[in-house]
Amino acid sequence: MGKHNTTSRKVRLAALMSMLLVLGACGLPRSGPSQAEIMAGSVENGGSTNIVMVDDRVARAATLSQPLGFSRSFLNAGLAAVDRIRAGDLITITIWENVDNGLLAETGASSTTLSDIEVDQLGNIFVPYAGTIRASGRTPEGLRTDITRELERQTPDPQVEVRRKPGNGAAVNVVGGVNKQGVYLLHAASRRLTAMLASAGGISLDPAGTKVIVQRGNESGAIWLRDLYSNPKNDITLRANDRIIVEKDERYFSVLGATTGQARIDFTSRNPSIVDALSLIGGLNSRIADPRGIFIFRMETADIANKVLDTTQFTTPQRVAYVIDLTTDESIFTAQTFKIRDRDTIYVTEAPFVGWTRVLESIAGTVNTLDSLATVASAL
Repeated sequence: MGKHNTTSRKVRLAALMSMLLVLGACGLPRSGPSQAEIMAGSVENGGSTNIVMVDDRVARAATLSQPLGFSRSFLNAGLAAVDRIRAGDLITITIWENVDNGLLAETGASSTTLSDIEVDQLGNIFVPYAGTIRASGRTPEGLRTDITRELERQTPDPQVEVRRKPGNGAAVNVVGGVNKQGVYLLHAASRRLTAMLASAGGISLDPAGTKVIVQRGNESGAIWLRDLYSNPKNDITLRANDRIIVEKDERYFSVLGATTGQARIDFTSRNPSIVDALSLIGGLNSRIADPRGIFIFRMETADIANKVLDTTQFTTPQRVAYVIDLTTDESIFTAQTFKIRDRDTIYVTEAPFVGWTRVLESIAGTVNTLDSLATVASAL
């Protein structure tokens, strides 16, 4: 009787374990939804996601060109006259007189120097015996001529020298990814953008993902660093009070699923392809990945969604899941042209056999457990 009860308990235990295995098989650990589960959520199946197989046409239609560059007002601005005097500049004036007792020179001296005269907010300076003279907008040579003309009325043949020290009114702010942030005065040697960046110690960021922004009044322009140095036309002339901001490209994409690494990845180039993106995380996990089920999830504008799906019905942004199959030569070339965009999510599905392998491993583990339980039970 005892032996019969023990056998019954074993049978019931085995049946219970088998039932739990069947019920729990779909809940075995995995990296995410299967390809079939994603497809079940398509618009065709009553879901909200437009699922699109990527070919050359789709890759072209999904491309969104977002070039950086300066507007015409930046590009067409002529060279700044950096020697023009501005409000806030400091002017030093030296005057030589050809008489023993001059108007300004001390006894026994032939010259006098008036140092660091600040140009007021109205653009004027005051010079003894010459009066108030307009300085703003003039060159040092033009100001010298004006002062000489005024002094000639009171002393014979005065000789005048004018030197300008730029004030904050002729300055540019440089901030962000440079080695020496600060306020820099505009000089003849630093009035172009690349020269000013050099004055600020050069770029401290990776050039591959760096952009330079120039703010001027209410207008702003930006350029990729590599484009700035590769095309001389982009080396714009600076203006007083410009603000230069050097910053890292803040775009990123996420990689999930059956890959060798799941992570949020910063852009390292301007227009990476899906091939570039996968290579950044070491490629697919060859043991479990399904190369026929690579998805790119993206919220597309109505305009691009219409192009991709060859329709005109959309007027609002659409959820789109692009599918790439890497099992053919053509698909690999297509993948090289399909461009990743900011905040894309790349998801690699698992191969179908992976789920069955997990089930078999679970069953094998259960059988071993049952054998162990049976051994323990027989010993009781």
